[in-house]
Amino acid sequence: MRITGLGHAGMFIETAGGSIICDPVIGPSFYGAWFPFPDNRGLDWERFGKADFLYISHRHRDHFDPRLMERYIRKDIRVLLPDYPTDDLEDDIRKLGYTNIVYTQAGVPMQFGELTLMVTPLRAPSDGPIGDSSLSVDDGTASILNQNDSHPLDLEKLLSFSKPDAYFTQTSGAIWWPMVYDLPQDAKQNFARLKRDAQNKRAMYYIEKVDAEHVFPMAGPPMFLRDDLFRFNGWGKDDDAIFTDQAQFLDHMAQMRPEQKGYLFVPGTQVDLNHGEIEISQTLYTDEEIDRVFGDKWNYLEQQRASRQQELRDEEASRAAVLPPDGMLAELKAWWEPMLRKSRTIRLGVGGPVRMSIGELDLVVDFPKAKVREYAGEDCEFWYTIPADLVSTNIRDHEIDWSNSIFLSLQFSAGRKGKFNEFIYTFFKCLSADRIEYVENWYSEQADTSEDVQLDDWMVQRRCPHLRADLSKTGKIEDGVLTCSMHDWKWDLATGRCLTTQGHPIRAEACPVTQEALRPAG
Repeated sequence: MRITGLGHAGMFIETAGGSIICDPVIGPSFYGAWFPFPDNRGLDWERFGKADFLYISHRHRDHFDPRLMERYIRKDIRVLLPDYPTDDLEDDIRKLGYTNIVYTQAGVPMQFGELTLMVTPLRAPSDGPIGDSSLSVDDGTASILNQNDSHPLDLEKLLSFSKPDAYFTQTSGAIWWPMVYDLPQDAKQNFARLKRDAQNKRAMYYIEKVDAEHVFPMAGPPMFLRDDLFRFNGWGKDDDAIFTDQAQFLDHMAQMRPEQKGYLFVPGTQVDLNHGEIEISQTLYTDEEIDRVFGDKWNYLEQQRASRQQELRDEEASRAAVLPPDGMLAELKAWWEPMLRKSRTIRLGVGGPVRMSIGELDLVVDFPKAKVREYAGEDCEFWYTIPADLVSTNIRDHEIDWSNSIFLSLQFSAGRKGKFNEFIYTFFKCLSADRIEYVENWYSEQADTSEDVQLDDWMVQRRCPHLRADLSKTGKIEDGVLTCSMHDWKWDLATGRCLTTQGHPIRAEACPVTQEALRPAG
């Protein structure tokens, strides 16, 4: 088996039973914000586009690049479609003219001659969202797991496919926190360090559990080549960004797990696996060029920025004309208010008005009343300032997932008085009737948390209130605080209060022996 790095999360897998092109992206993505790091334009895209199968893990635009697909990937290719609860990804693919769809079943192996593969989707509201997946591949000569961005909860089932010889996984996050938030600079720096640490912990958790002999960090970081975002590359010019690169993570992994074999996986990296033997080569960059990319990163990024400004100008020219304030308000009311009326759990979870300043328009999304109206001077715990051309374009394109457009573009600012509230972002990720209906049903199903498990000296509900990870496997208690290693959410066990976000309390009780020990003497 041969695996060639295509940049970011992209790879080309050549097996004894056919070839698979996975998540090919050149970009720019998210309103010109993201480019693959390092530059992947020099690859032989014509050759890779002739693959036997196309696998798109999810519809985030750093994994799904319609322009690249239309230019390079043949229309009769077999498309491996993850088994998602809504049809958004399939609709996107069919609009591009791809009709040879292979409907995979969640976690069920499929046989194509000597090739066995399995697509394992995740379906929580925050996955992808409503869609993230991994790809398992075995052709008799080797087995690999392309976990991509997904954070699977049931690793035992995933690994029952076969023990992977090589493991490809995300180690650099894709989020806008804390870069866009209205915070003092020292707070941003502290939160960025905490976020990077949490991402490292999560990646190491999976690496240790999967226990593959060979590990390849991938799926990030992006290159930010817009002038207004350039300083957020890597850990940031001012140490206030979260994007750990491949070399930095390999250094971290070597410290935490020195016995682990880790390798740089960038555009042109070629991995040959054959019955336990591995050979690594590089087909696009020289060793000296790789050293410059990572050892002299800011100068490399400056050169990339200077050479790719036309792509940014082209992207800006493709945006919609800015709607007048009254027209924009009318469009958003007509679109969002029916969604709000269907979103009882989300409305209760937000619990108040959210302010949005969009160019000359100052509006409020009144979650309790399911209304979109002009801002009336009321106190709001959450607020956003978003460029009007981005919102106008999302309205024109009826973009149902604003994380997959505006939020991941980092071209906005945000503020809040309290803690993170996932219900706000869930709403903005689910601006269609199908998505809202699915999310409301999903939250209802998660309400069953009746099973308990003992962790140290505490009895706690077995399922994490966030995304139902099994806390007997992912939970760790220290000084009365429970941490779920899956997403680093925390709870004060004495009160059950979530320390990470509003809502999501946990059921917990000290074991009888512990209660007796804590009781004052006399």
